[in-house]
Amino acid sequence: MGRPGEIGGRNGRRKGSGGAPGRAHPRLTRHERNSIERMLDRGLSCREIAREIGRAPSTVANEVARHRFVTAPRSMYGESAPDDLGESCPRLGSWPRCRDGCGRRRAYGCKGRTHAFYSARMAQGAADAELSESRRGIDETEASVAMKLSVIRSDLARGLPPKQVSALRSEELGLSRSPTCRWVEAGYGEMTNMELRRKVGYRPRKRSRPRRATSHSAGRSHDAFMALGEDRRAAAWEMDTVMGSRADSACLLTLLHRPSRFQFALPLKSCACEEVARAIGLVRDAVGGAGMPLMFDAMLTDNGGEFADEARLAGALGELPGQTLLYYCDPRQSQQRGACERNHVEIRKLLPKGRGIRFDLLTRADCSLLMNQVNSEPRGRLAWMTPIAALRAAFGEVADRLLDAFGIEEPGMEDLDLTQGCLDRARAERGEAPLT
Repeated sequence: MGRPGEIGGRNGRRKGSGGAPGRAHPRLTRHERNSIERMLDRGLSCREIAREIGRAPSTVANEVARHRFVTAPRSMYGESAPDDLGESCPRLGSWPRCRDGCGRRRAYGCKGRTHAFYSARMAQGAADAELSESRRGIDETEASVAMKLSVIRSDLARGLPPKQVSALRSEELGLSRSPTCRWVEAGYGEMTNMELRRKVGYRPRKRSRPRRATSHSAGRSHDAFMALGEDRRAAAWEMDTVMGSRADSACLLTLLHRPSRFQFALPLKSCACEEVARAIGLVRDAVGGAGMPLMFDAMLTDNGGEFADEARLAGALGELPGQTLLYYCDPRQSQQRGACERNHVEIRKLLPKGRGIRFDLLTRADCSLLMNQVNSEPRGRLAWMTPIAALRAAFGEVADRLLDAFGIEEPGMEDLDLTQGCLDRARAERGEAPLT
């Protein structure tokens, strides 16, 4: 039995050659090309080189002829050698077809005007480039590619990210997230990276500012929240507001349930604490007095002025004496309620910044449609369930009462639209002016 790298049988198949298992003629390795270059310098014949490396003579001859490189006085490495080099030097018309091993290779008295030689390093680079080039493009029929590109383009136009497109249409497309992104980046189907929201939609982080003193009581601090049991923290809600343009007085109150990623978006006439308490009261009326403590066991919010009146908000949540349901993050530590912040990205798909959208024009129907679309988007962390389905699984009948009260329902996959045009079309059907 031969050593690794030696001939292993009559058919000349080599072991440890780096080729695919079971292939009779694997690709030449860098070690073999180095051996060819050294033996060319020693003046060995084609058959002697082939015998040494365990290859067929035709393989060695084709390798040297294919990967010859031309030198000129101004550059050491140039273009690949042309096919009509035989007129320049007799060595180029037949074996070895290069100047390797020639005693006058670097002599100034050599009359050969064209110097072609074999370099293992250059040959390996050319072979790798050829293999890489052969794998570019899409290995499918034209009709299949056209169908898949049409589906991807349609879903991206409706605001769906590539991860959801590949997961929800796995049987139809048979693609994962990576090739979907590569197709978009390569410009197939006239798509560009502008279709991928996460590649173009983020701004640089702002510099952190020094912390300021908190205005809430110590029993509602983030440290007190972290002292709760792990189950209560995991099942908590996060509360925040989403602001419109500077000319608006209205804003959105968002409530996010951590386990299901379900997020409310309730319109507020102003960023006042009494407006926040009024919106929470609407939620309490929807689920009932018995359903409120079952669903809202802990609420975590920030230190904004709209949440400053902790007594009013605690009363709206139905907090009893000796009980604490409302907690506050540390100042300028938004990552402590990061799920709510991240989910605002989904709301901004329908209400993007910098588009002149007037939050003062938002109605209850607009917010219902917004919650329908955002909470009907399948999530990978939910095993591709929707937040609506996850909320129903968590709270059952209480969740149904809440969804019915706010007109939230789950549209089908084909009706899912995460673009600003979704709200504009619905407002046009109701005879209302656009939001911009």
